[in-house]
Amino acid sequence: MKKILSIVLSLVLLASVLVPMSASAAQGPEPPKSDGKFQINGAGATFPFPLIDTWRVEYNKLYSNVNLNYQSIGSGGGVQQHIGKTVDFGATDAPLTTNESGLAPGTMHIPEAIGSVVLAYNLPEVPQSGLKLTGEIVADIYLGKIKKWNDPKLQEINPDLKLPDRPILVTRRSDGSGTTYVFTDYLSKVSQEWDKKIGKGKSVPWPVGVGAAGNEGVAWATRNTKYAIGYVELAYAFQNKMTYAYLQNGDKTKFLEPNFDTVYEAAKTYPIEKIPRPEADWSQVSMVIAPGENSYPIASFTYLMVYENIEQAVKDKDKAKALVHLMHWMVTDGQKFSKPLLYVPLPPAIQDLDKQGLARIKFNGEQLWSYDSTSDVKSDVAKADTKSDTKDAKKTDKKDTKKKTDKKDTKKIKKPVKKVAKKPTSTTNSTTTTSK
Repeated sequence: MKKILSIVLSLVLLASVLVPMSASAAQGPEPPKSDGKFQINGAGATFPFPLIDTWRVEYNKLYSNVNLNYQSIGSGGGVQQHIGKTVDFGATDAPLTTNESGLAPGTMHIPEAIGSVVLAYNLPEVPQSGLKLTGEIVADIYLGKIKKWNDPKLQEINPDLKLPDRPILVTRRSDGSGTTYVFTDYLSKVSQEWDKKIGKGKSVPWPVGVGAAGNEGVAWATRNTKYAIGYVELAYAFQNKMTYAYLQNGDKTKFLEPNFDTVYEAAKTYPIEKIPRPEADWSQVSMVIAPGENSYPIASFTYLMVYENIEQAVKDKDKAKALVHLMHWMVTDGQKFSKPLLYVPLPPAIQDLDKQGLARIKFNGEQLWSYDSTSDVKSDVAKADTKSDTKDAKKTDKKDTKKKTDKKDTKKIKKPVKKVAKKPTSTTNSTTTTSK
C-alpha cells in the first residue's frame, strides 16, 4: 500500500508524465455569473495564438456570455500593453526581464503551454521536410556568414541532397517577439560568436534578413519566397504546410524532426525544481538545448501575464472573477486542445503551480479564489487507496470464497467415503447417488 501511495505522490508532484489534469468542480473557481456579459481583453504573443484562438471558441461554447478578445501583436506589444494596464492580461514567450518586472510590479507568470520554434524553408530543389541543420550553421546563416544553399558546410551534412547554387534569403521578425527571444536564446547557446555580437532578446540588431511582423508574417514571407528560410512556431509551419529542417539535438548525436513527440521529450527533461513560483523572477528560465537524444533543441514555455492585485487592470469584480475562471480553464481542461495543434500540454506539477498563482489574485484586497494545493494530491491518493482496497477486497473475497467452497466440498466428499468404508458392497450405488 505504501509503495502505491509513494508512486502516486511522485507522479503528481514531480510531473513525470505529461498528461493534463481535469479541473475539479469542487476545487475550481466560481464560474462567470450567468446574468452578466463579460469581454476579456488580452494581447501579446503570436506563438500561442492558434491555441488561444481555439480556447476562445471552446470556452464560449461553455459560457456564451464570456467573449475573449485576444490581439496577436507579438510578445513585445503584449508586455507593453500589460505594463500600460490597457488589457486584462498579456501573453509572452519571453519571461519579463528584471527591468520590465520593475515597471509592472506584482506581475505573475502563468505558463499556458509548451511549444517549439522550427526553421522553415522554401527550397524548390528540396520540396520535402528533412534538410539537416546544426546550431552552428543556423547561427552562421543568420550572421550572414553562410550565404548560399550549396555552402560546403550545408552540403557536407546533407550528402544525399543536391543543393542549389542560390543565395539564402533570410526572413525574421520585425516586431518585438517572444519567438525571436526563444530563437536567439538558442543561437546564443550554440554559437559563442552570436552570443558575443548579437545576444538574445525580443528585438536584436539583425546582421541580415528581411523582417515581417508576427509568426503569421514570417510564415507567409518564407512560404511565398523561393530560397527563403525563416523561424516560426511549429503550429504555423504545420498549418501552412511548410517544409522545415531537422535540427541537431543538444547531445549532437542525431538530427530531429520537430513534432509533438520530440518537443514532449524536451519538456519532459526540464527539471521541475527549477521552475519559479508564479510571483517570482522568471527571467532566467530557458528550455532550449534540453538533454536527451530525442529532445528537440528549441522548445519553450509560453506565458500569460496577470497582476496579483487585479484591480490595476480590471475594474469590475465580477469580470475579474470571470478572468480567473477563464485562466483556470485554460491551464486545466483547456489543455486537451494543445496536442492537436502540436503544443505539449502542461504537466500536472505546472498546472498546480498555475493554480497556486491564480489563487493569489485579489480584487481590492479580497481573494477571489482559494486553492489548497494538497487537495489534488489527497484526491489522487484517495482514489489510488480506494482502488487498492477494492482490489484487495476482491482478492480476499475470492480467496475466502474458495476456502469456503473447498471446505464445503470436502465435507460432502467425506460423508460418502465413510459410508463406503462401512459398506464396501454399496460403493457403486453410493458414488452414483453423489454424482446425481
